[in-house]
Amino acid sequence: MKNNASPSGSNDDIIIIENVHKKFGRVIALTDVSLTVKRGEVCLIFGPSGGGKSTLLRCINHLETVDSGRIIVDGIPLTEAKENIDQVRAEVGIVFQLFHLFPHLTSLENVTLAQKVVRKRNPEEAEEIARALLERVHIPEKADAYPGQLSGGQKQRVAIARSLAMNPKIMLFDEPTSALDPEMIKEVLDVMLDLCEEGMTMVVVSHEMGFAKAAADKMVFLSDGRIVEEGSVQEIFENPKTPRTRAFLDQILS
Repeated sequence: MKNNASPSGSNDDIIIIENVHKKFGRVIALTDVSLTVKRGEVCLIFGPSGGGKSTLLRCINHLETVDSGRIIVDGIPLTEAKENIDQVRAEVGIVFQLFHLFPHLTSLENVTLAQKVVRKRNPEEAEEIARALLERVHIPEKADAYPGQLSGGQKQRVAIARSLAMNPKIMLFDEPTSALDPEMIKEVLDVMLDLCEEGMTMVVVSHEMGFAKAAADKMVFLSDGRIVEEGSVQEIFENPKTPRTRAFLDQILS
């Protein structure tokens, strides 16, 4: 596990979430959630299905709006102002459970499209960056393949390359391996471990406890829209403070 988080009390918090509440109609998704993530830190969020994990992740780049509370990303308050939203999204890459690749575009085209449209890079530069990133995620030979010709693990690695092409300061991963066959999970986790070693700030929603032990700086147990417990990997695994955390870990580790 890397250990490059800044000392407590420093000004190096790149994500600040304060007293966030979120409802969908009558369903309460998040209740008074507060969390900070430091630059270069890997934060793993885990908990039962429907507990608010994906909602919290999506609030960080305004795919969901909060009802109250505030979120600050790299010093930018995430408000309804379009310029703030655009600034934050330029800093934050997100990788979803189900890839969201364009099926009519090749891997190379999927990685170059946003570069040309959003970053305004010329086609030659975008292609050079895309090929380098496909090499980085270990599938350069799939540049001309369409998503329908790729395995689930390969699709997810293209999705990671697409996010990295925007030069994000933060990467969000929303259960990136949950839709994959077991033999494909390792190839995606290996890419994520590479990013961790390079110092990428990452917030990962996952139940991959092997990844947590190898890469996470801290873990957050989220259930029923509330943070039940937060601590280092060692604290969470060896001495969970709440019976709910202990019971959940016993369930997923058994």
